[in-house]
Amino acid sequence: MIRSTVAHVDLSALQSNLRAVRDFLASGAAAGGPVASVPPQIVAVVKANAYGHGAERVALALESAGASVLACADIEEGITLRRAGVRVPILVFGALSVSDVDGVFECALTPTISSPAAARALQTAAARHRTTLGYHLKIDTGMNRLGFRHDNLRRTLPDVLGSENLRLEGVFTHFATADQPEQPFFDQQRERFERAWQMVGSIESDGAGGRSRPAPVLRHAANSAAMLRDSRVWYDMVRPGLLLYGIVPPPLATTIPLVPVMSLTSRVVAVKGMRPGEGVGYGLRFTADAPATIAVIPAGYADGIDMRVSGRGHVLIRGRRAPIVGSVCMDMMMADVTELSDVSPGDEVVIIGRQGDESWQRIDAREMAAAIGTIPYEVLCRIGARIERQYD
Repeated sequence: MIRSTVAHVDLSALQSNLRAVRDFLASGAAAGGPVASVPPQIVAVVKANAYGHGAERVALALESAGASVLACADIEEGITLRRAGVRVPILVFGALSVSDVDGVFECALTPTISSPAAARALQTAAARHRTTLGYHLKIDTGMNRLGFRHDNLRRTLPDVLGSENLRLEGVFTHFATADQPEQPFFDQQRERFERAWQMVGSIESDGAGGRSRPAPVLRHAANSAAMLRDSRVWYDMVRPGLLLYGIVPPPLATTIPLVPVMSLTSRVVAVKGMRPGEGVGYGLRFTADAPATIAVIPAGYADGIDMRVSGRGHVLIRGRRAPIVGSVCMDMMMADVTELSDVSPGDEVVIIGRQGDESWQRIDAREMAAAIGTIPYEVLCRIGARIERQYD
């Protein structure tokens, strides 16, 4: 049995988006300074269940399309990917200080070291496993979340870089304002990161971590927004997430030919007539001024539909927009279909996606996010676990 509300995930669109991003990087089309002769590698981000799309199937599709590195949030996500059959390197972004780090070794994951405590834990574990572990080093250039402070590296890094069983493979940072084009802090972080990169090399030349490496240390900083904004921050690798799923981080724009990967559809389960002055749903937050017709849709906040879409968002029924009215319930929501003719139980409802060829016959996660004052990342990631993902 399949519930009426289903998420459709187009894996061919996902793979097409990866190729489009790769072509964009090869063209050097972003603003900024000169582009390196060799395009940066792509770290395909599949954290948070691949932004709600289903990490296992998405990761395998990206690997099949040529993604050379995947990235996830924590060790547990990495283990899930390995158990699904993913073979390419997997970079773990998150903090490891309180994690069971044995999973890093058992599943051949590449951890991020963002604190002295994480370095000590991994060094101890690597020595116990009698192996040398490659890792990426995170620099905090001003976001004040994870990472070694950019202005304190002389004190904090020598012991890390000198760890006998740890091998530095990458250095990265995270931009706080990449999606705010007028925010000058982006350039400050870029400059801090480049100085920090020089400092890492200086500390190594002073004696810490002086063992020979099989490959150069890779630099990366650009998420989807930063990648679109400035080619100077492409460095050796970029980390697109939202772009791979066919959505441009607002308020940015791009000419990259992207296709939204997920659509969310349901079915009308009931049609109700309302007399003037009657209300609908909890709190009676919508009252009919004239005779009205309401369609009941079996998708609610338990499925990840934000309560704030009521009175602000729309769904598509019979190729036309119908406003969402009344309170979004746990398992249901209502749409005003008074202006639509002959709406019946069983009619398809598009919550995210297309229902026709015109531009107004499309509702995407970016539109829904704008309507409720959030970001498309949240809209996608909140799509509930009880909604079946169907893969095309």
